Amino acid sequence: MIEITCNDRTGKKVRVKCDERDTIGDLKKLIAAQTGTVAEKIVLKKWYTIFKDNITLEDYEIHDGQNLELYYA
Repeated sequence: MIEITCNDRTGKKVRVKCDERDTIGDLKKLIAAQTGTVAEKIVLKKWYTIFKDNITLEDYEIHDGQNLELYYA
């Protein structure tokens, strides 16, 4: 299990526990459950990279304690 922190740049931080083999889509569903938003409207970025839903966290080399940028589309 790893813990990822997502910051939406308005002061709201969401901490999510998931597995490295989970996809970005799975992570979005976990974030949506905590924030009360729709998972399809969540966009996750790191610098200029927009993460795609069907690729795993392991493939993107997202590890324990990493921060991601959270946007709403």
